[in-house]
Amino acid sequence: MTVLLSYMFLRDTVRHISIPFAADAGHSVTTRVKVTNVLRGGMSEAQEQRTVRCLVGKVGLDGHDRGAHVIARAFRDAGFEVIYSGLHKAPDEIVQATVQEDVDVLGISILSGAHNTLVPKIMDGLEEYGAKEDTLILVGGIIPDEDRDELLDLGVARIFGPGASMDEIVDFVRENAPDRR
Repeated sequence: MTVLLSYMFLRDTVRHISIPFAADAGHSVTTRVKVTNVLRGGMSEAQEQRTVRCLVGKVGLDGHDRGAHVIARAFRDAGFEVIYSGLHKAPDEIVQATVQEDVDVLGISILSGAHNTLVPKIMDGLEEYGAKEDTLILVGGIIPDEDRDELLDLGVARIFGPGASMDEIVDFVRENAPDRR
């Protein structure tokens, strides 16, 4: 437990997972993150009552993850519980992590131009598991204007491109995350 907490503390409470996820060391995900937050100064009553769970996913062969790390930290700083998938995940791996982690928000980061192929696969997988309707799905990255309507029609709630402010994204999540708890 000490090693796990030390690692989590050093990683600023943004948890990286290996997919498929298995609760390592026998501790639940929620327990690990909340214990780490207590070490960092505790959680407010509002955070304890309603913690928004977010998965930030990097799908496909895109290796550019700076934006994913920035948004993960912004979510963490906003009091959200954040899980980062790591690089080079297949759509099925992102779907499995979304379902297994029971997240409220899935943020898909894509800069490779493969959004028209990868996002529909994720959306189909979420629908197959019955998780599409109760998960707020965001896409971030370089998405051409002519591709945005197709992604929105698939069920993506919002697309954030370069220059979107962290406050805008956090506010959107707070206003639109499903209240399932």
